[in-house]
Amino acid sequence: MLRHDQRLADMAGGNDVSESTVRRWRDELIGLLAVQAPRPDRALKKLAKQGGEVVLIDGTLIRTQRRTGKADRRNYSGKHHSHGLHFLALTDENGRLIWICAARHDHILTHLRAAGLGALADLGFRGLDNDIRDPVIVTGYTASRTHKLTPGQKTANRVLAVGRAPAEHGFAHLKNWRVLTKLRTDPARATQLLRALLVLTNLEVNR
Repeated sequence: MLRHDQRLADMAGGNDVSESTVRRWRDELIGLLAVQAPRPDRALKKLAKQGGEVVLIDGTLIRTQRRTGKADRRNYSGKHHSHGLHFLALTDENGRLIWICAARHDHILTHLRAAGLGALADLGFRGLDNDIRDPVIVTGYTASRTHKLTPGQKTANRVLAVGRAPAEHGFAHLKNWRVLTKLRTDPARATQLLRALLVLTNLEVNR
């Protein structure tokens, strides 16, 4: 159902039950899976105990159907020229998904410090960590009209980009679920769905 985004009506007809029954089964399944998704604080502490030193932070847009009223403008992405919800995800150094949530940082900086971990992120996350002396989140260097990057800064950015690359693999595995082709739900339920898919994705990857 979730892998191929089958229509509820088709599944209902094929199993000789009502569409509302199939919808209830689907929602119950998603709820049961979502509660198994790890909390960020516990997931990070577990990773640290296993010898991990850094995590990768990345964001992505999951496209949604166009909404009506005030929600229409709020869910429109000018960058992607489409409606969608922004999701934040953490992966380990190999790109394995650790945690995911809709458009919230959810005290990530606090959890990272508590676990003793660092994080690699792109320039879109600049400002998330303002501790100049002891930063936890590394985002690289950016040029401006009055300041060009030095050769050393350019090299550091390239090294950071290589280190961050596995984060894309985590999202790639997640987006194999066709139910995410175009979501038809609100942010809270979308987060629950993503957490359920995180559990299923990690089960597949770890087989």
